[in-house]
Amino acid sequence: MTHVQGQTGCSERRACAVLGQHRSTQRYERRVAADESALVGRIEEIVRSHPRYGYRMVCGRLRLDGWRVNHKRVHRLCRRDGLRVPRKNRRKRRLGVSANGRLRNLRSAPSRHGFAPTV
Repeated sequence: MTHVQGQTGCSERRACAVLGQHRSTQRYERRVAADESALVGRIEEIVRSHPRYGYRMVCGRLRLDGWRVNHKRVHRLCRRDGLRVPRKNRRKRRLGVSANGRLRNLRSAPSRHGFAPTV
């Protein structure tokens, strides 16, 4: 907004009207909590020690440690810092001869296998 005002030399009211924004949004300043850096550090410690924990488990662990936190705040901080639960690697089933000597299908049968159309 200040960029538009500086370029055109118009008032805040006119610049907001042109851009289609409310003027109250231009006066908003985000307040950062005093304990946010300590909280983020503790969240990163928990995630390093338990990589499969999501934000809900992290929030529960923080509450056990004595932090008064909201799950929505923990979720926002985890998203902001890119802390995501890694995908689970699924085990692939082996193909070939099984334990009792049967041979598994190495590929699927065609969809019309065994079907002879009548003429």
